[in-house]
Amino acid sequence: MIKVDQIVIVEGKYDKIKLSSIIDGIIIETEGFGIFKDKEKQKLIRKLAEKKGVVILTDSDSAGFVIRNFITSIVPNEYITNVYIPDIFGKEKRKESCSKEGKLGVEGVPAEIIAEAFAKAGIGAEPSEEKSIKEITLNDFYDDKLTGSPDSKERRKNLLRQLDLPERMSTKAMLEMFNLFLTYDEYKKLVTSEAI
Repeated sequence: MIKVDQIVIVEGKYDKIKLSSIIDGIIIETEGFGIFKDKEKQKLIRKLAEKKGVVILTDSDSAGFVIRNFITSIVPNEYITNVYIPDIFGKEKRKESCSKEGKLGVEGVPAEIIAEAFAKAGIGAEPSEEKSIKEITLNDFYDDKLTGSPDSKERRKNLLRQLDLPERMSTKAMLEMFNLFLTYDEYKKLVTSEAI
């Protein structure tokens, strides 16, 4: 597995599934053109870009470039690393026919070619290492009454609002984001404050 510290943005769930077997990192999908209207996801991507940087990996067809260009229009250039897959013609296994342009998307490109594309972009050259920092866990959420209590939902909403994150985040997504943005001590300080 290739360790990627930045947030990787792909078009859809099949791209995410493919990439999950190649990289060790956070992957966010745009849901295709859904990103154009999803203001919360746009805000999240900007916030993640400022904190960790983003890697954009879209299909090599025209739709992929429209999505890539949109993301580069909402995120400052200094936070972006572009990874490009080559034009490979063919059909994905799960599809009945080729795409409009006849090119394989991220999901259909062999893993070694994707790994080479990351290497060409200068990221993920070293294998992943185990984290030595203390992570926030679901048990912490339970202990801090963010789950399992009558007012857990409201406490989570208040905490998300305080961190300027979308209110509708699932508990799992919230846990992932907290481990990106906060140290364990910062998290503990937040959950013990009067604000939530």
